[in-house]
Amino acid sequence: MTMAYLAQPEQQQRLEWLDGGEFAVLLDAAATGGQLTVGRFSVAKGEAPLYHKHTREDEVFMLIKGSALLWCDDEEMELTEGGIVFLPRNVPHGYRITSDTADLLMICTPGGIEGMFRHAGRDLTTPRPEGFEISRDLMAEAADRYGQVIVGPPR
Repeated sequence: MTMAYLAQPEQQQRLEWLDGGEFAVLLDAAATGGQLTVGRFSVAKGEAPLYHKHTREDEVFMLIKGSALLWCDDEEMELTEGGIVFLPRNVPHGYRITSDTADLLMICTPGGIEGMFRHAGRDLTTPRPEGFEISRDLMAEAADRYGQVIVGPPR
């Protein structure tokens, strides 16, 4: 990368994600020369991804607003507003939002994980197909394609 990259909020791709939440692609691999992906989740109480691990990237997860339970390699922890966690690749993890709403920042290095979100999610600028959902099959397909391993159901 030899040039800076700037994307105002209206230029950032927004995707429908799990349980009707939203994932905004703030910086993707294309914008950072493959160095990192930065995304932001806006989700509601109960949102929980499948218990999983990343094989290609390390992840930093910061809870900007809200609260959550976090599981990392079967250890349960509480994550409160402003809390941050580093999740090295190949370490199983998951979370469940315990507050009414939550705002989370995700940073992964190297970049590329945004492909999984784009594959399984729905771009909010497109019409919503009737009955749209991120099924377990679609999630498993996207995870496999982008180096994620599903370890178990949501916690």
